[in-house]
Amino acid sequence: MNKASLPKNFFSIFQPAVAWIALLGFVCFTLLCLATGMGRILNLAFPAGAFAVGLLLYARYPILYLGFTWWIWFLTPVIRRLSDSQNGFTDPSPILLSPYLVTLITLWTFIEYLPRSKQVGNLPFVISTAAVFYGYLIGLIQASPVAVSVSLLEWLTPISLGHHLFVNWRMYLDYRQNMQRVFLWFTLLAGAYGVFQYLVAPEWDKYWLTHMIDNGLLGFGRPEPLMIRVWSTMHSPGVFAFAMAAALLLLFSNGGVWLPVATVFGYLSFLLSQGRSAWLIWATGLLLLFPSLQPRLQIRLVITFAIMALCVVPLITAEPFSEVVNARVQTFSNLEQDTSAIERQEIYEYWLKKALVSFIGGGTGGVTRSGEVTLDSAVLDLLLSLGWFGTLFYVGGLAALFLRLLLGANVRHDPFSSTARAIAISVVCQLPLGSVMLGFQGIILWSFLGIGIAAQKYDSYQRSSTLLEAEAVSLGKYNF
Repeated sequence: MNKASLPKNFFSIFQPAVAWIALLGFVCFTLLCLATGMGRILNLAFPAGAFAVGLLLYARYPILYLGFTWWIWFLTPVIRRLSDSQNGFTDPSPILLSPYLVTLITLWTFIEYLPRSKQVGNLPFVISTAAVFYGYLIGLIQASPVAVSVSLLEWLTPISLGHHLFVNWRMYLDYRQNMQRVFLWFTLLAGAYGVFQYLVAPEWDKYWLTHMIDNGLLGFGRPEPLMIRVWSTMHSPGVFAFAMAAALLLLFSNGGVWLPVATVFGYLSFLLSQGRSAWLIWATGLLLLFPSLQPRLQIRLVITFAIMALCVVPLITAEPFSEVVNARVQTFSNLEQDTSAIERQEIYEYWLKKALVSFIGGGTGGVTRSGEVTLDSAVLDLLLSLGWFGTLFYVGGLAALFLRLLLGANVRHDPFSSTARAIAISVVCQLPLGSVMLGFQGIILWSFLGIGIAAQKYDSYQRSSTLLEAEAVSLGKYNF
């Protein structure tokens, strides 16, 4: 091998240079602040730096922008915990605004395509977005402008990112490759850290969890080894399990030498999160994925699943993992004695009466985001926030997109497209059980919905182009 080629091959990974200089500069600055005990600086510098890097990547390097956006969502909570452990607990933490600010950049795509909504076919996104802004205006009348604006980010950014992926359908192949790579490494790194978190309980996680318990949040376990409900790099076990459910489903369409290791750590941390709703999402997605594939891909899926089971089952049946996993699984057959399920049912029954007569709504940032109550139901969240008027528009836009996804051609030769479709459908099935259209859960829902439709549009374009080329060749034979 030519030695001169080694530096070239190595540095080719970090191209384009301008983008990687910005990315690595941002990462090095963050690590330097944490290593020198100056984490407090990150309260403002991290969101500002993330937004600046996001702007650069969005404007010039759209594929890197997408990957950067996913990683900001995955890693920001652990950056916050490391910063707080050095300089004191900060709540609310400005650092947590970073993923919302980076994702909000895609709102420019929405504005750019708004005048051409009829031609582009993005009218359902516009309708749902209009409903969100309606809720925002109502919220400004009834609640604090700061709380309403922060809540607006939770509602708006998922739609914005999903729309961005949809209208840029011509870049589908690049987006597909980027998301497969990002979610593979997320499964490996976040899964490994999740297992480490469960076994060791690092000081920054114990510090943060202690403050959460002091504030009345009791569902994350105790700040001790083997007593934590794993949340890994994210900010709650439920959100982490949600992300891992999507990532593990994408592994079936992935490959590479790191796949077996990622599988072991991913499934183990997924089970240790004890996120039952996410377990249902994974199971539903798997059932939807299998029949949507070509026969040869179905065989590949069965073989992959068998290999994964052989890697994971021996681990979860051994201590110290088996007891906590088995106890959580058994709650599925004993819901009548499950405290969490009982409390959720009582809250649902109480607020349902109010939601059914909420015609105007309390607005984003109203009762469902004020700390007065936590609602684990999108139905209640929609009605209480947007009222019947806004809910009809929001759900109408979402339903139109799902009809397009379901009635569109199933790209059976593309496992990623089939997986994206399965993820979107399995997540929307959880709407009665949680507000999966908001925050990171909403990012998963709307992103895979958007890229699933983009895959159909790209495949349709490819087929029509191939047909036109075939017709041109056929006519050329008779062109004397």
